[in-house]
Amino acid sequence: MLAGTVFGPYMIHVVVFFELAGVAVIVVGFLLALWRAGKRLKLDGHAFEILRATFGRSILLGLEILIAADLVRTLAIELTLHNLAILGALIAIRTVLAISLEVEIEGVWPWRRG
Repeated sequence: MLAGTVFGPYMIHVVVFFELAGVAVIVVGFLLALWRAGKRLKLDGHAFEILRATFGRSILLGLEILIAADLVRTLAIELTLHNLAILGALIAIRTVLAISLEVEIEGVWPWRRG
């Protein structure tokens, strides 16, 4: 814990807020994806693409928010080399996941879009 700062005790609440927001985005995104896929299924039966794309985008946004929570936790609450190494590993894993999801949704590498 950051002992000498005024904001130290409040940062844990910011982290919890970001974590809850990240999970909420994923859950609400899944429900939205189901709703949109259901509407599409009634129209022409091609609901899987809508479900996959909508849910994939909500996972991407949720991952970004969870990375923000990890950043705040590591940099504002417990800044140690061990936590910094864990943060680096988490960001690397989530970045690979995000790129993989982006390729799955769009069908092209992010830097090849245009």
